[in-house]
Amino acid sequence: MARQQRAIRTRRIFLEAAAEVFDEHGYDAATIAAILDRAGLTRGALYFHFTSKEELARGVLQEAVTADGVTPQTFKLQEWVDMALLLAYRLPREPLLSASIRLSVDPRARSLFGTRWPDWIVIGADLLTEAKERGELLPHVDPVATSRLLVGAWTGVQLVTESMAEPLDLVTEISALFELILPNTTVPGVLARLDTSPHRAERIIEQNRTAAAAS
Repeated sequence: MARQQRAIRTRRIFLEAAAEVFDEHGYDAATIAAILDRAGLTRGALYFHFTSKEELARGVLQEAVTADGVTPQTFKLQEWVDMALLLAYRLPREPLLSASIRLSVDPRARSLFGTRWPDWIVIGADLLTEAKERGELLPHVDPVATSRLLVGAWTGVQLVTESMAEPLDLVTEISALFELILPNTTVPGVLARLDTSPHRAERIIEQNRTAAAAS
């Protein structure tokens, strides 16, 4: 068991090191040597887990698709909002997430590995489909199309915020995005009870930490 745990930790170290290098230099300019230097581990340890830079990139992309931190809520639409806000909060703090965006918009990496955007669309569409079944969405709303548009808009907002001379706060921008989207998709009774505050993600994370410490 101890050996298995060490292997899991080692794999994670390599993924995070690769993510940092991909995020800083892009896929083509990233080298195995730079990743090894960042990880502080041996080439043999790397090749035990990953046979190439390509496998590392695939691993980074796979790890990035997660709804970590999203907890069951009264409304499925709140879970959809929470997922987007949490991702915005975590992105600048977690290299794996940041690198996944960099790889997804990098033409070379995208041609090799595709992107994880379809996976995010599926996750969002599932939440929206259940929300519609519960009567939270207006009748005309298409869950798949709405999820696809949010993923595209979220990505665009992220790219614009980081390119500004004075970078904007991504969570605040995504909060504002929902203020535009939700009135056109949500029944009034549910809309009035949704929390899209830019501070919500931080509160959720703190609540999860408290719950984990108490368990």
